[in-house]
Amino acid sequence: MGTPELEMKKSIISKSKLLRKLLNCLFRDPLKVARKIVLILGQKPGLCVLVPSKYFIGLEYREVLGKKLNLNNPQSFNEKIQWLKVYCHRPFFTQLVDKYEVRKYIEGVIGAEYLVPLLGVYNNFADINFAVLPDQFVLKPNHTSGNVFICDDKSKLDLAELERKTNMWLKRRYFWVHRETPYKNIKPKIICEKYMVDESGTELKDYKFMCFNGEPRIIQVMSQRKNNQYLVNHFDLEWNEINMPRKTIKANSRAPVKPDRLSEMIEISKILSKGIPFVRIDLYETATGVYFGEITFYPVSGFMDFADHQTDYLLGSWIKLPQ
Repeated sequence: MGTPELEMKKSIISKSKLLRKLLNCLFRDPLKVARKIVLILGQKPGLCVLVPSKYFIGLEYREVLGKKLNLNNPQSFNEKIQWLKVYCHRPFFTQLVDKYEVRKYIEGVIGAEYLVPLLGVYNNFADINFAVLPDQFVLKPNHTSGNVFICDDKSKLDLAELERKTNMWLKRRYFWVHRETPYKNIKPKIICEKYMVDESGTELKDYKFMCFNGEPRIIQVMSQRKNNQYLVNHFDLEWNEINMPRKTIKANSRAPVKPDRLSEMIEISKILSKGIPFVRIDLYETATGVYFGEITFYPVSGFMDFADHQTDYLLGSWIKLPQ
């Protein structure tokens, strides 16, 4: 460990390098720097209201995908997802993306037997009584996307770290991240669900049905999920594997086998996606049956990293936008 003077010198050098880097970027591409600044402001509490959603979404699209967003005549899948973010708002969408409130909807539409057993729902970390929870369980916030904590051994829990993580979840206002309107007015909670595995005994594969105007057409199968890393394979409804390469996500070289209850999952997807231009229905299969995962309106928030443009435009042609 260095002396305080040495540490201070290192800090000054580091900040100096960062400043030079920013200045060089500013002179080379001032518009890109301006976009980055606006995007940062557009996600900051108290400042985000200064950046209108339509403008923010256009800037983010250019920043992430490197091209201008065409909302007047969208053609690709990613463009149409952005169009839906801007223009297609229905009040009941908020219930569908709320991981707690959607349970009531699922119970009423397809039945409570499709719900993953709920162990608890909490307004803050202090409400969680870990003594009554089983050795294995799953925690997640109801109002965000991509946040989950899987406990496979309660005796090894780092409660301080878990409290830090869950507090971060509760403070997150997911709407402002990508301007996905259904998330705007959800009251944050923490839910605890039963730990489940599929036929492998070690994981729970995620079957994601991409539904276009009420018709499932592509099944994404997420496997070997760990630490935000996973593999994805794509299939049609007859379980023929589809080549749909992504830039940053690899396919499982050992393609997942056809699930026993595929026809049941397809029917559930049709029911839950009816009347919606595009939605993804996520389901699980275990030895005891099919279970509902979640409903997603904007996969990757409309920034899907397709490895080829043809796939982007093919999927886009399947979305029929409302007038």
